[in-house]
Amino acid sequence: MRTKQSFLSVTIMLFILFLGCKKAESKVELLDTAVKKFNVIAFYNGTWDAAHINFVKEANEWFPKIAEENGFTYTSTNDWSKLNETFLSNYQVVLFLDDSPPKDRQAAFQAYMDKGGAWMGFHVCAFNTDPSKWDWYYNKFLGVGSFKNNTWFPTTAVLKCEDQKHPSTLRLPETFTSSVSEWYSWNKDLRQNPDIKILCAVHESSFPLGTDPKQSWYSGYYPIVWTNKNYKMLYANFGHNAMDYKANIGKSSTFGSEIQNKFIIDGLLWLGRGKIVN
Repeated sequence: MRTKQSFLSVTIMLFILFLGCKKAESKVELLDTAVKKFNVIAFYNGTWDAAHINFVKEANEWFPKIAEENGFTYTSTNDWSKLNETFLSNYQVVLFLDDSPPKDRQAAFQAYMDKGGAWMGFHVCAFNTDPSKWDWYYNKFLGVGSFKNNTWFPTTAVLKCEDQKHPSTLRLPETFTSSVSEWYSWNKDLRQNPDIKILCAVHESSFPLGTDPKQSWYSGYYPIVWTNKNYKMLYANFGHNAMDYKANIGKSSTFGSEIQNKFIIDGLLWLGRGKIVN
């Protein structure tokens, strides 16, 4: 009897050990996936508007630190000729810091995105006054149409997170204060585009938004962060620092909001490791 009990006990213990090993194995697999390294390439011009140039400079100082802390690499270049299939095959995420590609690089970027590439763009990379010059990018990919107007001077804004379940917004509260920026509006209502998912928009408590009465927003709906559900992409309206233009000195930092930074970091981790979210 004791022999049978001992055998049964040993069998149960071995089974428990087996389950423990399988769980440990699963955890290792999850860990390996979670820490999978990826490469980010940022394109910029850094030649137009001191506020945008100042943003590019601090971005190229901030992102390498964040990359080291979060398991990815960060490279930046102002050589847009590198926006080609061969070069991009080495990178899982593309950033546009302050501009969009020249005409001869547009097809290469569209092909990269159509084949499953990932992208994050800031502020002026969506600016345009004639979307017909690149219909796919401005009308379909971003959905903005053309630039309508902007606030002035640059200020913070209270933003409402409209989707706290997206991988890029999981750590965002319902409302939060952004970093300082100039804010753009567009001639197309993104809410009417079924391909666009707005993640954050200006909260009504921000109004009036701007300090110049002639260039302030007093009411209305203004999306700030969104994604196109057909792509791995994120657009963020911020990326214009307050400036002392005469002294050419930045007076604010786009990375001055810790909460907003969580979106940037989590957004990059999703773009580098995740899948399209419909």
